[in-house]
Amino acid sequence: MKIILGFVALVSVCSAEVSASEFVDVKSKVASIETEIRYYGEDNFVGQRIDGYLAPKCLLSPEAAIGVAKAQQALGEFGLGLKVFDCYRPQPAVDHFVRWAKVLHDTKNKAKFYPDVPKSELFERGYIAARSGHSRGSTLDVTLIDLKTKRELDMGSGWDYFSPISWPSYQGISAAQRANRMLLAQVMRGAGFIGLTEEWWHFTLLNEPHKEQYFTHPVQ
Repeated sequence: MKIILGFVALVSVCSAEVSASEFVDVKSKVASIETEIRYYGEDNFVGQRIDGYLAPKCLLSPEAAIGVAKAQQALGEFGLGLKVFDCYRPQPAVDHFVRWAKVLHDTKNKAKFYPDVPKSELFERGYIAARSGHSRGSTLDVTLIDLKTKRELDMGSGWDYFSPISWPSYQGISAAQRANRMLLAQVMRGAGFIGLTEEWWHFTLLNEPHKEQYFTHPVQ
């Protein structure tokens, strides 16, 4: 998996510090957004709460939060909105993924998240990495929902599903599912985000403020 917020400390690659005032809880800024922070619970590919998640919050740089608000407003005109699965991801969480990937017998949630990928190949195929753009604080994982019912739109695969099926360009899904992916991508692009070729849910602020910084402070 190609693989902020509160006051934060940086990993060793950067000696600077960032003030707590620079980071925001997106839910406090965009009241209508839905959040389901999966790494705070067990419904994720590891199958347990991930290190560094002390609260189920979506934390982002102020610049990214402004973009999210813009996307939510655009979708709201059509009775749709965003649901967030992950935002700022502290480096200790990524380190947790790396340790877990090396324990090959631990496949608790394999059937749901990586049924066709041997766990031993998660690094090789790029699903697990030692660094994640999420740790820079301007990347989030999102889907579309109906604002009235809170139901997710059908995107053709689940979040964090390790498979080419999750590629935005994948053709082996229905026209409606492809249209939903295209709508999400277009709205996020209009709000200043760029997508990832391997994950329909993953978006990074194009002009992110901390391009070289990977933060360690927990989500709390």
